Amino acid sequence: MRWEGNRESGNVEDLRAGGGRGGFGLGGRSIGIGTIVIALIGGALLGVNPLTLLGLLSGGPAPQVQQQPQAPARGVPANDQMARFVSVVLADTEDVWKHLFSQGGATYREPKLVLFRGAVSTACGQGQSAMGPFYCPADQKVYIDLNFYETLKSRMGAPGDFAQAYVIAHEVGHHVQHLLGITGKVEQLRARSSRAEGNAMSVRLELQADCFAGVWAHHAQNARQILERGDVEEAMNAAARIGDDALQQSAGRAVVPESFTHGTSQQRQRWFATGLQTGSVKACDTFSARTL
Repeated sequence: MRWEGNRESGNVEDLRAGGGRGGFGLGGRSIGIGTIVIALIGGALLGVNPLTLLGLLSGGPAPQVQQQPQAPARGVPANDQMARFVSVVLADTEDVWKHLFSQGGATYREPKLVLFRGAVSTACGQGQSAMGPFYCPADQKVYIDLNFYETLKSRMGAPGDFAQAYVIAHEVGHHVQHLLGITGKVEQLRARSSRAEGNAMSVRLELQADCFAGVWAHHAQNARQILERGDVEEAMNAAARIGDDALQQSAGRAVVPESFTHGTSQQRQRWFATGLQTGSVKACDTFSARTL
């Protein structure tokens, strides 16, 4: 992936030195890509098509943010290659989504990306490295322990910088869902849903975030030619490795479709590819899709 020399985002908060201390509230729910995810959003749309209701883009009232005392955030160290990479990828997502929102007559509110180690306090509760990267809609921040990338490479068999970029773009996709009002509508319906409906809703939400990651890659490639040979294969491999069926199999467990919350390997690959090939937000309407 061609990234060195590109713009770095000013929205990265580095809490690694401070360890993310401080109290935490429960003002929202986290949405993550890792093998363990707290408070997965559930519910069923039951015929509601948020992209039809909203058009291409619209805003919704944001959840109340509970301010969290944290260690002072620092800028990204100039000699920290991985942190700089994350900052560049975040900047690229900002450029793409700012442009797409502007085309739809809306304003894109950029998320913050927080680097932490071990544990971190968020407006969605206490975050742990074991959760993998996650997004908290209550404070509109993406959280990542960069050690996850070593796990992705060595334990999950998904190496490569574009695989790492896909992970960030997926979490930013959850931020886009929040801004579009999709997450809020799902939360409202979650309260009256069964566990099975909740799992099914979570799958569609996660697959849409995969598709949004593909939309980012499509436009970033067209504008800046970021892709090198093998990059798409890296992202597709990562999507396959974190499918629910693949994770259950690798853990030595039986594959139980009713328990899926993120989608199968094939589904995750399909929806990332849909976004990558079309570059269209409307093409990412997983909620109206008859088959995933």
